[in-house]
Amino acid sequence: MAENAATVRCPVCREEKPREEMMSGRSVRSSIVETIRHHNPDWHTDQPICQSCLEKFRNLYVQDALEAERGELTDLDREVINSLTSQRLMSTDIYAAYDRNVTFGQRLADRMADVAGSWAFIVGFACFLGLWIAINAIVLIKHFDPYPFILLNLILSCLAAVQAPVIMMSQNRQEDRDRLRAENDYQVNLKAELEIKQLHEKLDHIMTHQWERLAEIQQLQMDVINELMSQTKASNPPHND
Repeated sequence: MAENAATVRCPVCREEKPREEMMSGRSVRSSIVETIRHHNPDWHTDQPICQSCLEKFRNLYVQDALEAERGELTDLDREVINSLTSQRLMSTDIYAAYDRNVTFGQRLADRMADVAGSWAFIVGFACFLGLWIAINAIVLIKHFDPYPFILLNLILSCLAAVQAPVIMMSQNRQEDRDRLRAENDYQVNLKAELEIKQLHEKLDHIMTHQWERLAEIQQLQMDVINELMSQTKASNPPHND
């Protein structure tokens, strides 16, 4: 079946794609060309390639480069590679995303940890202890917890037994949130590093391509000058005196 004028068959994936989605093979960087030829030996730079195939082989090139530098890739590295292909942003609001999945018990633990770790709690509890001891130390008042304040010690022991796990739960949540933030920072930095590396390669490719074009133009100009000089000599032969 003949191809439509508005579509071109990609020689890599063998699918018909809109003409505006096709890229010239000469505009592809040499490193990507090697990756394409490794998987498609019949393809050469004189042929076009569709954008989807180009993005696919860019993904493979980045993956191979990371595996060569770091060894086996982690799930975080693969997410960064996929984000390069899909042009998806890696930076996210970790706290907002994490807080959306927080349960009521976790929120309560955070709130109790905030209260227990404040000066207001320390001052208030110190006043409570002083009032308790004063009430049970004055002779004129009936003592409900006489010295050595056994009931007060029991209350303090129960409070410490409950407060410690609550604070640990809050700290564990904070560690999970910090770990997610560190992973996101790592992904953002890795993606920025890869994009900067690709940008340098693109600039080097563009400069090399421009120098080749300039050299070709200069050679054409020299050929034209030589032809003009030859024509001038032919039209004006030397006169013998």
